[in-house]
Amino acid sequence: MARNRSLDMGELTDTLYYILLSLVAPRHGYLIMKNIETITDGEFEIGPASLYSSIQKLESAGLIERVDIDDQKRKTYQATDKGIQLLKMDVQRRRVMVRHAEEILKLEGYY
Repeated sequence: MARNRSLDMGELTDTLYYILLSLVAPRHGYLIMKNIETITDGEFEIGPASLYSSIQKLESAGLIERVDIDDQKRKTYQATDKGIQLLKMDVQRRRVMVRHAEEILKLEGYY
């Protein structure tokens, strides 16, 4: 599936997944990048260009919104209810994918 079509299909790429997960609480760009590094123990990083193009996609899809915070210098975003619902559905979809992989690996003797 093309990356730009994943949102149309109701699925999140890994990048969109981690950004949306980070925006369960309000954060600006730098804090989003740092949060993703923290929650993945540095195994997943997003650069500024990818971050801001992804933020634009998420905002256009109504999954995140800009919120007013005291710091007017930085744009702060937070997941919308629609974004939280999609995130929860994507978590469930990923659980099913992992279960399928575990079943096959176990069946083939790799587990």
